[in-house]
Amino acid sequence: MGTQIGSLLTKNPVTYEELAGKVIAIDAYNTIYQFLSAIRQKDGSLLTDASGNPTSHLTGLFSRTSKLRDANIKPLFIFDGKPPQMKMETLEKRKECKENAARNYEAAREEGNLEDMKKFAQGTSRITPQILEESKKLLELMGIPCVQAESEAEAQAAFMTSCGDADIVGSQDYDAFLFGAENVVRNLGSTGKRKVPGKAAYISKTPEHISLADSLEHLEITREQLIDIAICIGTDFNEGIYRVGAKTALKLILKHKDISTMLREENKDIRACVPVEEIRDFFMDPPVTTGYTPKWKKPRSEALFEFLVEERGFSEKQVTKNTEILENRTSDECQSCLEDW
Repeated sequence: MGTQIGSLLTKNPVTYEELAGKVIAIDAYNTIYQFLSAIRQKDGSLLTDASGNPTSHLTGLFSRTSKLRDANIKPLFIFDGKPPQMKMETLEKRKECKENAARNYEAAREEGNLEDMKKFAQGTSRITPQILEESKKLLELMGIPCVQAESEAEAQAAFMTSCGDADIVGSQDYDAFLFGAENVVRNLGSTGKRKVPGKAAYISKTPEHISLADSLEHLEITREQLIDIAICIGTDFNEGIYRVGAKTALKLILKHKDISTMLREENKDIRACVPVEEIRDFFMDPPVTTGYTPKWKKPRSEALFEFLVEERGFSEKQVTKNTEILENRTSDECQSCLEDW
């Protein structure tokens, strides 16, 4: 879910050509949730194989990752580690929302309302141990590196970009900026128009690049103040101030300089299970790991074919086509390394 600071940030369209050669640290859970939510049948159910096992996550991962590699982009996927204790309340609320969506889905199914079925089904998406294991297996067979984060994936991604081990963070959420990510690309893999859920309307959706430095300069604030703004609105660790949105939060922080002064002088209260200072400290200095050595390898073509085509019923033609893309890209990179040597 993240924090709703997007309206304050400076966004610019970006093309695959501009991202060519870049290492993009992708929030794996964030991406898999997108696929589980969007890749569904007309009645809202997930795509499945002949045995009834879900395949929406595999379809999305295989297609998008192959597309990125074809564009000479080097994706690496970061998986969440143990969530901080102060996030437990948020996780419990998300669980309740999914249970409510499941009840609404069943009601819509009984009525035969396909539009509502698909709408509510999206809200039931969850990453099961099976889906998690299969996602990691697929990426390994494709030769795509994965990194296990200590805690939050976006914090790990931001850390890796700060170390020069990645160029850009790939995520739909804006939390990465709070963790210090300098550059983030959103809508990765999206082009054209997207239907607005529940409405007969469409919006344009293309990849966009956001620079933290440019956004902070435009807003005339620091990263610490951006964190304060996010806390005012609400984060994964607190609910924020009642009826305070992004623009109001910005005005308050610009006026009072920091959240502690603002809360005292405005006589407002942050709804959080931990002190505001603890939330700020977590964003400024989150737990991360240095135990990673990302390498892009040639795909294990035969095992990939067996897993997707023979076991999960994927199109032989599509699997062969994408596998060739992966093979050609890694061959080109290996040749380039030899030429450099």
